[in-house]
Amino acid sequence: MDIPQHPPLILASSSAYRQALLSRLRLPFQHQAPDLDETPLDGEAPAALAVRLALAKAQAIFNRHPDAIVIGSDQVAELDGQPLGKPGDHARAVQQLQAMQGRTLVFHTALAVLSPTHAPLQRNVPTTCRMRPLSPREIEAYLRADTPYDCAGSAKIESLGACLLDTVESADPTALIGLPLLTLNQFLLTLGMNPLLALEGNA
Repeated sequence: MDIPQHPPLILASSSAYRQALLSRLRLPFQHQAPDLDETPLDGEAPAALAVRLALAKAQAIFNRHPDAIVIGSDQVAELDGQPLGKPGDHARAVQQLQAMQGRTLVFHTALAVLSPTHAPLQRNVPTTCRMRPLSPREIEAYLRADTPYDCAGSAKIESLGACLLDTVESADPTALIGLPLLTLNQFLLTLGMNPLLALEGNA
């Protein structure tokens, strides 16, 4: 059987979490880090910020490789309508978890896919999380164990971050980790790339 040839696939990210997620589809891909200013615009809503940055990341790499399919993704946590970025250090992570504990927040995980043959494909996949009440001791124990300083909202759901939550509601269980694979698979199918049929070429 002839296996269709596709453009190279590039993930516009240096994130180990996104690379691990994309690896689940068993498609060969490269990854490159876009160099972007991720500062929110004045008055920019968290969902709009995530969508804009996902597209900007994909566009930055697509400009270098216009013959490729480029995947960009960004995640922004929202609490009371305000974005929560990556804490960067322990003190800011403590502040974030203290503010979030016992509250409901939304993680906006945006996806953008650019290709030589189609218009940009974009979607935001929100995940609503209810954080349980946390003691200062629990917050310290969690941060020392998981060191989630490069994660929006100071939590790694794929690790001990699950212990911080009461409930999670989302249309895509992978969105909260950083790359919505259900949506990505739909986009790839639109572009004529079927991860399941691609396996036949590796048999």
